[in-house]
Amino acid sequence: MSNTPIKPKDSVTKNLLNPDIANNELELELEEYTKSAVRKIKFTVMIKPAIISLIALFISFYLDLSEVPILGNITIDIAKALFPTWQPVAGDVEPFRFWWLPLVSYALFVLLAYFAYNKLKLEIIRTPASGTIDRIINSYTSIIDSIATALPLIGAAILLISIKLGEEVFLGLSVPFEIKALIVLALGKLFEPVLDQLGVEFQTVVNHVSDIKEKYFSRIQVENSKNLLKQLSQPSTGIVSGAELSLAEVEKIKILVEQSAKLSEIMKINFNAISALSDKINQIEGISSQKITELNTLANSINQASHSLSDEKTIAGLKHLEAIVVKK
Repeated sequence: MSNTPIKPKDSVTKNLLNPDIANNELELELEEYTKSAVRKIKFTVMIKPAIISLIALFISFYLDLSEVPILGNITIDIAKALFPTWQPVAGDVEPFRFWWLPLVSYALFVLLAYFAYNKLKLEIIRTPASGTIDRIINSYTSIIDSIATALPLIGAAILLISIKLGEEVFLGLSVPFEIKALIVLALGKLFEPVLDQLGVEFQTVVNHVSDIKEKYFSRIQVENSKNLLKQLSQPSTGIVSGAELSLAEVEKIKILVEQSAKLSEIMKINFNAISALSDKINQIEGISSQKITELNTLANSINQASHSLSDEKTIAGLKHLEAIVVKK
């Protein structure tokens, strides 16, 4: 997948002094980028992390008490290879064939991964947030883990019941089922990296979108400051047309602009903190100590911004700017 950064179009750059227009155009560009990047993520990215679980699936055909299609009676053949003088006991119980159980379970895991993949594509285009990825990945991982864990537990219950029912049920049904159920449990655990890889691929898109927003809004602050200084240095065409500015007044305005830029940066940080916290709150069902800590952090950030707004130098500078602007 290509992660080539996108740059704002000329129309966005021209509208830096109009935040509403610039933000709308930036959002449209980010939406187009997100759609393009998400489409480039193919389901084949799961092949590499699935290799280990595929090997385990192949090995599972050799761990069976009954005959397996094509391979025959694997257990008897392995026993004769290990112990050449050993002979099977005549009249032994013929166990049920459960060779298909790991295969069907693995196919179900792949199907669930495909559902997760489609769900991620849809949701990330709508809401490119890390919380969305975590919620979807955790949901489907829990389903796979539940299926993989439930089968051995069911097999254990059947095993305990069959002890009383006799050797035929115990060796013919319970034992072969429990063996394959344990293999399914192993396959479920080995399949988890597949979903993790899907999460990593989509997280890359989300991180890139977040970086673009942060860098672009920082650029807006710098451009706004430069444009304002440029206008103030040209009184005949600026916002104070017809009024001459003294060197001291220009210096005071420069200090005011620098203070405004710092204040804007603080407000941007607070906005990002609120946005990130909102995503986390939407994903958390109950009130936890972590949520309280994050809320305290947000409160401190807002408090810092309020102190900046109440700073005497900032207020004095604003009043001075107002006096210059209305000066005739």
